[in-house]
Amino acid sequence: MILVSVRGVTRQFDTEPVFRDVTFDIRPGEKIGLVGPNGAGKTTLMSVLSGRDEPDIGTVERHSSANIAVLEQQTEFAPDRTLIQEVRAGLAHLYRLQDEAHALADRMASAAPSELDTLQKKYDELHHELERLDAYHIDHRVDEVLHGLGFASEDYDRPLATFSGGQQNRALLGRLLLAAPDLMLLDEPTNHLDIATTEWLEDFLARSQQAVLVVSHDRYFLDRVTNRTLELFRGGVTEYTGNFSAYWNQRDERLKVIRRTWEKQQEFIAKTEDFIRRNAHGQKHAQAKDREKKLERLERVELPPNFEELPMGFAEATRTGDWVIRTDQIAKGFANPNPDDGARPAAGRLFENLTLQIDRGERVGILGPNGCGKTTLLRTLVGELMPDEGSVRLGTGIKIGYFDQQLGSVDPNCDAVEATRPEDDPAITPGDLRSLLARFGIRGDLALQQVKHMSGGEKTKVALARLAALKANVLILDEPTNHLDFWACAALERSLRDFEGTVLFVSHDRYFLDQVATKVIVFEPDGCHWHDGNYSDYQSFVQAIRAAEREAATTRPDKSSQNQPAAGGKSAKPERRKRRFPYRKVEDIEADIASHEELIEQLQADMADPDVLRDGDRIRQTRDRFEQAQRELEQLMEHWEEASELN
Repeated sequence: MILVSVRGVTRQFDTEPVFRDVTFDIRPGEKIGLVGPNGAGKTTLMSVLSGRDEPDIGTVERHSSANIAVLEQQTEFAPDRTLIQEVRAGLAHLYRLQDEAHALADRMASAAPSELDTLQKKYDELHHELERLDAYHIDHRVDEVLHGLGFASEDYDRPLATFSGGQQNRALLGRLLLAAPDLMLLDEPTNHLDIATTEWLEDFLARSQQAVLVVSHDRYFLDRVTNRTLELFRGGVTEYTGNFSAYWNQRDERLKVIRRTWEKQQEFIAKTEDFIRRNAHGQKHAQAKDREKKLERLERVELPPNFEELPMGFAEATRTGDWVIRTDQIAKGFANPNPDDGARPAAGRLFENLTLQIDRGERVGILGPNGCGKTTLLRTLVGELMPDEGSVRLGTGIKIGYFDQQLGSVDPNCDAVEATRPEDDPAITPGDLRSLLARFGIRGDLALQQVKHMSGGEKTKVALARLAALKANVLILDEPTNHLDFWACAALERSLRDFEGTVLFVSHDRYFLDQVATKVIVFEPDGCHWHDGNYSDYQSFVQAIRAAEREAATTRPDKSSQNQPAAGGKSAKPERRKRRFPYRKVEDIEADIASHEELIEQLQADMADPDVLRDGDRIRQTRDRFEQAQRELEQLMEHWEEASELN
């Protein structure tokens, strides 16, 4: 069965088409990543697939029974519509079935004997349908999605109008996930999500049976969710098997093969043309004529278009003291200007007792949930905010360059050249500034365009170019990868790794954290914690801690401490709990535990194997087996604990 069949589709708004002659199919259960540079037409293609836009040429055929739904980005809500009402709308058909079943049960209670058989038959049919659709656990499904998306139970009855724009988008995402259409079209679903919520969404989509076509700039997300990749570039679509990492490697290898083939053909053409020139009128003119005809019939190899590799780069950093920033027991709180709106408490602490030291040359990433105070910490360190308690000190020879995620450092009413000009260097020429902007991908007439008329990605590049113009030796960046495509992100990652100064940044982009950070500061419920290494190193640390906690929780109890006399000298006999599991010998359960632990170790090694990582299906199967083995191990641990106590 094919859910959507795209054949020869072209869409054009101007002299050049956005895309042309696009052909592909989407089948049930497929998880497809749609990738390409900013402005390639990904959102336009999603609109054509959903039926909101029509192609100029070609056809989009949708299966008659397929339910296709698209993630809304903005919508209007009724003033009194609550979060729970909006999300339950995704399950409206199940709630209708439940209401029908309740109404039918009421009719049966007072029905005449002659009607009872007919009503009972209808009720049984409804009951079986509700069971098939798992509608008796509907409230559990709603709780799972809302809690997974970061909402608390007390948020359920709040009007949607009291939530932020990002929270409203999460509510729309929750409604779509609960509706479970045959095909979900998701355009940047991880926008407004913190890392923990993004990881929950990854697991949810990976486990779902629905097909997904997703546009995302989150490389980790694409790796964990997708098993097929469509690249939209310069009007054409190229298909790759596997997740984002597999696509990235396959594309690079494909370009290398085509380039080698092209180079060999160019060498052959040059030799042949040289032979023809030298022998066109000599004794070998017949051979020259024959080779000329063969050259005319030769099918030429064309070099495929490649993505622009931006040089970017930051100025050589002047030397600072050994330490760059020190904080001593700093604290910062917030005050809600509208405490009656219910969106957040009237006041509270974002962080407290925070002491840290950032040394010269370190690249420190900051991560944590939305609203925990990451941006506030950066603004406190650069002096935009004063700490409520404690002190912030800067080292010697410090010059800070600050990238604000709201892009407040660039004047929206200036053109890109003037917006890039640093205040402390009025002598820098427009030519120098245009050369600098060109390194960040802002060239030609675009450099003379007002910043306010630029796209989000272009504005970000202008702000980064201005940061480079400051010639700072300490870069402090707040979500610098917002609005950047993969290739611009890769250029920024390379530039920051090459920068010899100090870097402190906030990011929810786990791939970026892995590529840039040498240390991470993590906002957690019990405070801020400092970890050496990048995001993956931090995750390995967390997994090791959890494994140690599980091992400690399953350690055999000390039998000498059991049945000790209670207060007053009398032995208190504890109440024996009832069995949850069937009787098994403790030794047999321990053997199963050992085999599962070995299996989990092997699967962890497989998930780190480059050959497995390049194959989207294998990594998905391995991850599913790993998660299943972990669940089985947890159950075995509970069984072992029960058997140790009750056998």
